[in-house]
Amino acid sequence: MRHLMTPRFRPLQGGLFSAVSKADVGEGVGDLIKAGVDVMAWADPFFPDPSIPPSVQAAMAEALASGLPSHYTMPIGSLDLRRAIAKKLAARNGIAADPSRNVLVTPGSDSGLLYAMMPFLEQGDEVLIPDPSYPSNFMNCRLLGAVPVSVPLRAEDGYQLDIAALETALTPRTKMVLLSHPNNPTSTVFRRETLEALARFIVGNDLILVCDQAFEDHVFDDVEMVSPAALPGMWERTVTVFSISKGLGLSGFRVGYLAADDRIMDALYGGAVNVLGATNTLSQIGAVAAFEDETILPAYFQILDRRRQLAHATFSAVSGVRMQMPESGMLSWLDVRALGTAAEVSAHILKHARVLVNEGEPYGSEGAGHLRIVHGCFLDEDRAQAAYARIGAALHLLARDRQLLPA
Repeated sequence: MRHLMTPRFRPLQGGLFSAVSKADVGEGVGDLIKAGVDVMAWADPFFPDPSIPPSVQAAMAEALASGLPSHYTMPIGSLDLRRAIAKKLAARNGIAADPSRNVLVTPGSDSGLLYAMMPFLEQGDEVLIPDPSYPSNFMNCRLLGAVPVSVPLRAEDGYQLDIAALETALTPRTKMVLLSHPNNPTSTVFRRETLEALARFIVGNDLILVCDQAFEDHVFDDVEMVSPAALPGMWERTVTVFSISKGLGLSGFRVGYLAADDRIMDALYGGAVNVLGATNTLSQIGAVAAFEDETILPAYFQILDRRRQLAHATFSAVSGVRMQMPESGMLSWLDVRALGTAAEVSAHILKHARVLVNEGEPYGSEGAGHLRIVHGCFLDEDRAQAAYARIGAALHLLARDRQLLPA
């Protein structure tokens, strides 16, 4: 068991796991829920409320009655789902993908993200990661023997990419840029001009881009969502990772998908059966129905738009809390350094608001003193609003104790 103590497998500190041990996180969080704690630390839309759309339920019930889901699909995913994905890629991402050549279905985007990186990275290769970023981005590099290199994103710049900082971090060992777009945890949507500059940087330095677009489905305030793979020169050197978990609210289905050029996909197809197996057949049938139901995304957009505005109004009103309006998805990113460390503030919220939130440190060096709060939890509006109010009250209490407010 000594190999489990190497840096490659060392657990990230803080975050969701701060209140429970690493090995029993499932049971620990379950115990917190039983004790009346609301979990707003999983980016799982409407958790823990049932939220499968009727159209998806009907399609899956019909499939179960037929007996079909007891069997495998192809390791790269069912053709029906790959066709539905290709149609969506053309309509919403500007990507003309052949469902038989350019699409690969994965058992969730987490496994898809690691798998997307595997063909390119060797021991000692360096990966540039705009920071803060999704914790798995850093861990996946280490799992593959590569070195994650943090490139800071600054709040004063709206967390937009800093191409000069990428150029400064570039070395002869740099192989890849790993981008969460929209960003997890900041919710930032990277602007077209920034992504065009990134494309020139990647092409000019002969790099690969792996772009995680799990939060792409809900972008607010008419901000343009640009897929880097659709930019000139980028299709040949980009693997884009997608998910049905966030936008369609089907996290438990564990369905993700990759889109890439034929030459990249040849390598990914070749190892799919060995690494990925085959994604759950019933989940894939449900995913097809979700893609075909054009009412789901608009309905969820309206809910999440209301939630982000209420969350921002509640949290940013606290003295000592700095927060930008979320641009996408279901995440609030709070700078609480004036109130204490992230561990101190999250523990205070757990005690006084009975809500579990994420500490910022696992999201990179720029995450120190920050919290990630999943404001997209709960389907019930009243329950969501009550949880926000409790968090706000707990933060006000802490601000008063830090003498940022009058007694």
